[in-house]
Amino acid sequence: MATKIRLRRTGTTNLALYRIVVADARSPRDGRFIENLGHYDPRKEGKEKVVVNLERLKYWLSVGAQMTDSVIPLVKAQGVEIPVKKKRKSASKKVQVTQTKTNEVETDTVKAETDAAPAEETPAATE
Repeated sequence: MATKIRLRRTGTTNLALYRIVVADARSPRDGRFIENLGHYDPRKEGKEKVVVNLERLKYWLSVGAQMTDSVIPLVKAQGVEIPVKKKRKSASKKVQVTQTKTNEVETDTVKAETDAAPAEETPAATE
């Protein structure tokens, strides 16, 4: 089961509060969750803004849960080191890079041929 550490919206209309929860990646945003790790109140200042149970957060990270992009800055503010995600390289980028290199090689070859051609014509023209 793939688990995510993400925000779950609570509160009323125009007064949003968020809970930091561990949930199955397939469950809806405000649906079923496994564990509540803390909360986030965007209207408060200082330490009251984000409260996280760091022991449980570290446990879930060690088990393989992934944090969403919205949770990462909140947790970093609490002083937790976050493992860096490795980005995958798509196949389309590899194709574009090889095409670009091929085009550069072809243009260099064409330039060399055009430079060589006038040099050969010049001695013939002078004779």
